[in-house]
Amino acid sequence: MRKKAVVLALESAVAALAVVWTVVVPPAAAGPTGGVAGRVAAGPTGGGTAPAGPSSAPPGFAVLSDVDPTIRQDIRYATGHNFTGAPVDGYEEPVCLLARPAARALRSAQRTLLRRGLSLKVYDCYRPQRAVDRFVRWAGDPADQGTKAAYYPDVDKDRLIPEGYIAAKSGHSRGSTLDVTLVRLSTSREVDMGTAFDFFGPLSHTDSAAVSPAARAHRDLLRQALGEQGFVNLPQEWWHFTYRPEAFPDTAFDFPVTVAAVRP
Repeated sequence: MRKKAVVLALESAVAALAVVWTVVVPPAAAGPTGGVAGRVAAGPTGGGTAPAGPSSAPPGFAVLSDVDPTIRQDIRYATGHNFTGAPVDGYEEPVCLLARPAARALRSAQRTLLRRGLSLKVYDCYRPQRAVDRFVRWAGDPADQGTKAAYYPDVDKDRLIPEGYIAAKSGHSRGSTLDVTLVRLSTSREVDMGTAFDFFGPLSHTDSAAVSPAARAHRDLLRQALGEQGFVNLPQEWWHFTYRPEAFPDTAFDFPVTVAAVRP
């Protein structure tokens, strides 16, 4: 009886800690849950600074470089090289964090691609909710058009939320979704995918017939390599993949993107 009481006490303590770590998100009513910020209804678009969130991840997350140091990383939201034009809230370090099953599956895909003279390169992995909130605020600021030519030349900024390019919740915040491309080892250059990462428009649809045959072949190769390991592509974005089953399917996290958040 004493042993059972101790176990119950420990379970209660873990449950209490989970409240600190997480923001519980109800499942979307319908439609895909991907996109830059997740394709569900958008929330307020006001400005302001994101509040401080929890400082550490729950058990079950990994630093990708600990699992596979050969996978290249270019974490755009930790820099100004992204559609907001500035580093994004919550990205304190340019590192990829993932739920451990997703990280291990990505390692398996990398091993296959390395034998073909290719490597994966990740642009984004786990994304804190405060970063998603920043995207919504950016989309609601009509005065900020500095990145239009590069990222949304054919879409009016006030249409980014209604058309699902920006939204209030993201699958990335659950830890099993990532944005990724391919690099040729012989040149260390990204292969042609037909559009840049985070290009808002139909050309980014994985099966777009408007891109070159070479780009279509590269998209198909990426989708096949990751699909064999359990990743599912979002059809509207060639770079966007979610590992299934997700380790945390109903929970959006808000701890910062830092190594210390996973390895205190």
